[in-house]
Amino acid sequence: MHSSKLIIAVVACSALTTLAPAQTPSIDREFRAIWLTTVGNTDWPSRPGLSTWDQQRELLTILDRAVALKLNAVILQVRPGADAFFASTLEPWSVYLTGRQGRAPDPPWDPLAFAVEQAHKRGLELHAWFNPYRAAYTRDTLNARTHITQTNPSLVRTYGHFVWMDPGDPEVRRRSVRAIVDVAKRYDIDGVHIDDYFYPYPENDSSGKKIEFPDSATYARYLASGGKLAKDDWRRSNVDKLVEDLYKGVHAVRPIVRVGVSPFGIWRPGNPSTIKGFDAYDQIYADSKKWLQNGWLDYLAPQLYWPIARPDQSFPVLYDWWLSVNTKHRHIWPGLATYRVAESSQRRIPAQEIVDEIDTTRARGGDLGHIHFNTSVLMKNPDSLDEKLSSRYTRPALVPASPWLDAKVPGRPTISFDRDAATNEALVHIAPAKGETVWLWAMRSLRAGVWTNEVLPGWLRSHQLIGGDADSVTVAAVSRTGIESPAASVKGRPKD
Repeated sequence: MHSSKLIIAVVACSALTTLAPAQTPSIDREFRAIWLTTVGNTDWPSRPGLSTWDQQRELLTILDRAVALKLNAVILQVRPGADAFFASTLEPWSVYLTGRQGRAPDPPWDPLAFAVEQAHKRGLELHAWFNPYRAAYTRDTLNARTHITQTNPSLVRTYGHFVWMDPGDPEVRRRSVRAIVDVAKRYDIDGVHIDDYFYPYPENDSSGKKIEFPDSATYARYLASGGKLAKDDWRRSNVDKLVEDLYKGVHAVRPIVRVGVSPFGIWRPGNPSTIKGFDAYDQIYADSKKWLQNGWLDYLAPQLYWPIARPDQSFPVLYDWWLSVNTKHRHIWPGLATYRVAESSQRRIPAQEIVDEIDTTRARGGDLGHIHFNTSVLMKNPDSLDEKLSSRYTRPALVPASPWLDAKVPGRPTISFDRDAATNEALVHIAPAKGETVWLWAMRSLRAGVWTNEVLPGWLRSHQLIGGDADSVTVAAVSRTGIESPAASVKGRPKD
């Protein structure tokens, strides 16, 4: 029999909610995630070449911190630069994992498979985060023989500090989509995620002049084949095709996997009218509003890395604008600049700013969620950040549902009361509907008019009640797309 005692850090999030006994409380809905960055060993592993055991220990510590804070998702960077944090026949092992690109872990292990397994045991979603275009940094000198810079050098361009896969070459798009779809097919991930690196951010030469991305030959081939678009429109079209092909490709192999994109937080200056700043549409050729309105993503996480009170890039003004253009009613889960709480420069912000931004999103109601960048700041806890976040994460939360992916309602589970033979504590036994695999359990228990909500991983079959005996318990099954089943209820306290 499965028991919640088997895992120390299992998600058994609870909260007290005072309601009349006739009112069964709903479980809160909010996407609470962290970006777990591997490029440059920013978050994990702490340095390249650690032993397998140390890498696993560090990763488990991060997952346990996410559980303790009542988060519900981790977005793990698995392809920082045409490489892999997973077993792949398409691309080499990452240098940030083993210390040398192409070198397999020893003893062997698959970090993505391990991360998925351990996240799911804790009731956390695991989203795989990919960079579709970055190939390497120019400082990298020991790329593996299986890396794109060695196997297909004609597909990459040197630009500033980067070696970049040319978005204008259709083979680059095919390779990137193939690598991502391969992961969606082979791993039980909950999401596929790409960030804001499309065409590279502009860099300047020593004189301060902007360096032009070196794709003139690729554009000339496009024109010679009959293409009619102006160069900037052609560049945007290249990125559009990748986003569309990625969305369709992932859902062709795993329909329930959510596809998320995290673009620069400003679509274009002047949208809305008070907004000034970098023009991602014109400079990195990212038409993120188009992707949202065409339904080529399941969630958009615009990087709203500006404070509430900053007029030219106001967090609430930008958040409201993104909500206003969300014509397909997909999830809008903004990225928060939580990392700035730990900075020592003038860009440092107090932890209360992040709390206030969470309150700002909640004040709008509806489909709630946000993502913290990055993981390291939550592990360091500057300015009592974790304690301040805990003041807002007082109750467990389910990820908002995505019924456009799968609206099937799970079957009603079966539950019963019992007592633990060793401790005499109240137990609830749970069985899923026949033939069903449950992602999570949403449990509510009533004691003297006070409800306690818990979110439990679906593998559990027996759970010791938080707070002791209960007058009534209800349990609902939750599907991978967030759909709740009808609740099963049992009244009366378990017998001695």
